Amino acid sequence: MRPLLEATANRAICYLEGLDARGVAPTAAALAALTLLDGPLPERPCDPHAVIALLDDVASPASVAMAGPRFFGFVIGGALPVTVAASWLATAWDQNSAIYRATPATAQIEATAMRWTLDVLGLPPQCGAAFVTGATVANFSALAAARHAVLERAGWNVEGDGLFGAPPITVIVSDEVHPSVTKALGMLGLGRSRVTHVPVDGQGRMRIDQFPALVGPTIVCTQVGNVNTGSADPIADIVDLASAADAWVHVDGAFGLWAAASPKYAHLTSGMESADSWATDAHKWLNVPYDSGLAIVRDPHALQAAMAITAAYLPTASSQRNPADFTPELSRRARGVEVWAALRQLGRAGVAELVERCCAHAARFATQLSAAGFEILNDVVLNQVLVAFGDSATTQRIIEAVQADGTCWAGITEWQGRTAMRISVSSWATTTADVDLSVMAIVRVARSA
Repeated sequence: MRPLLEATANRAICYLEGLDARGVAPTAAALAALTLLDGPLPERPCDPHAVIALLDDVASPASVAMAGPRFFGFVIGGALPVTVAASWLATAWDQNSAIYRATPATAQIEATAMRWTLDVLGLPPQCGAAFVTGATVANFSALAAARHAVLERAGWNVEGDGLFGAPPITVIVSDEVHPSVTKALGMLGLGRSRVTHVPVDGQGRMRIDQFPALVGPTIVCTQVGNVNTGSADPIADIVDLASAADAWVHVDGAFGLWAAASPKYAHLTSGMESADSWATDAHKWLNVPYDSGLAIVRDPHALQAAMAITAAYLPTASSQRNPADFTPELSRRARGVEVWAALRQLGRAGVAELVERCCAHAARFATQLSAAGFEILNDVVLNQVLVAFGDSATTQRIIEAVQADGTCWAGITEWQGRTAMRISVSSWATTTADVDLSVMAIVRVARSA
């Protein structure tokens, strides 16, 4: 076992050390070689060293360098080295972190990581939280708690009796609602299409003057960190409206919630601490490995009521917190270990510095690309930059050429009728030199495309 694991660790280290020098996108030859991983299932066992060698030799060159310093697509952070190491260790532990008595170490680590997360985000310490796969399941879990709470107030037990015959729930979303919220609503039986949409302003923020009347069981889905502009809905005003109607306010903050950790940018999240539930990703701005999302609910009993599981073979005690009572999964890995490691290493000041450094890099992108004559479509208030290079066809062609060039990688989006390059700066590894090198490549490609 030791030679295999040591050799694999060395391969992983070499991969990470080589990210800065390689192209962000894989070459055509590397992609073509992926067929070597296919074929019929082997009839007999083979040398595990050969398995790992094949996996590394073929798949590593064909991967996109998402963990590197010049990947700016999809609001993806690279994993901090301490979190990679923590993930390796947690994988070696191989703990099925569902029940405290079976896995006390990881259950305790996750409880501490949750408490630290609430602290750094400025959320109420009594909140219940759960480590899940990502923002989609975080939204699902938090909105399941919302569904429980608003129907319980109406005298209905949705976990016991389902939605057939239940009082109708009004769900209010933004015109800029993220598809992860829409998917979660569909999975919960609340419907992807039967929602009430609120118009947005030029930065994608809900217009409070366009809010409908709130009557009966109601869930309002808000957003901190628009996936295109980085802007936030006016949460404080929305909470005021919702409180008067006893409505539930949910905040989708996959990356934007982490702005609350920065004294410089916390004002963008003003009022969000008064909401009822929140969803975020740690594998975005906290820079831990995939997968790591967090569902947070002000009333932990609502989350537990929506998610709890019981069986004679599942040992429990009233004094212990079983992770499986707060998550959709029973069998699950200890996702909170990497979060604990990131927060333990960075501390409050380190998290704030990481957020502020990424925002400074985004502003630098916007300033330099604007000076080069290209159009910035959003107010760069956080870590998101939208760039247009002319008409839709031209912009799309330039984005594809930049991706093929390999110096950096940024994605394509549609923003209020315009096609744009979306630059998302979320990685701990990105430096000012990476920004400048990327700008030079984008300008060079755009002027020659």
